[in-house]
Amino acid sequence: MTIAIIPARGGSKRIPRKNIRPFCGRPMISYAIAAAQSAGCFEHIVVSTDDAEIADVARACGAEVPFLRTPTLADDHTGTTAVLIDAIRQLDALSLQADAYCCIYATVPLIRANDLRDAYHRLQQSDADFAFSVAAFGFPIQRALQLQEDGCITPFWPENMAKRSQDLTPAYQDAGQFYWGRREAWLNGKSVFGGRGLAQVLPRYRVVDIDTEEDWRLAELLYQALQHHDAG
Repeated sequence: MTIAIIPARGGSKRIPRKNIRPFCGRPMISYAIAAAQSAGCFEHIVVSTDDAEIADVARACGAEVPFLRTPTLADDHTGTTAVLIDAIRQLDALSLQADAYCCIYATVPLIRANDLRDAYHRLQQSDADFAFSVAAFGFPIQRALQLQEDGCITPFWPENMAKRSQDLTPAYQDAGQFYWGRREAWLNGKSVFGGRGLAQVLPRYRVVDIDTEEDWRLAELLYQALQHHDAG
């Protein structure tokens, strides 16, 4: 069995109520739920929330909310792994035990079902603990610059400044969309980034971290552009 777990707490600070705020005409969380539904690889799609309104919206979108998360796991300092462990244990108590769980963030309108499906198949065919979304940095990190207190710019690694971009090792960032993990890996508190995770590489134009109003607007523009492109 496989289960999708979508963490969606009610107390987001930088963009209030962002998990259910309308995004291009639909509640934000509906995109994560719809992608999980379309992927066709989940027996259950569960939303972990402390908020009754979010729970109602999630159910209306077709997800299950079989428990409400305790407020102590819904503050600004609780990490995703703790939330996943709690959700797995709550589901265990309901006799819903899976071999693999996929954490899907609630604010991922650019997520694609085929990426979820492909990452799961790659995890199945390997002995890795995790499979998750990444994207390449748009510029070589080895040639990054730092701003000094006097306003001057200096390179972090001066020895790399004269090297050609193609001679530097490509670097990737966490795309922040989804994280497949085996049951034991989640429950043992293993790090997704501990070296036992497979990369599902996404194009940069389908990755945006939504933390500010500017991020929100950029995400809407990207979503609309992709919808127009996909429509032909």
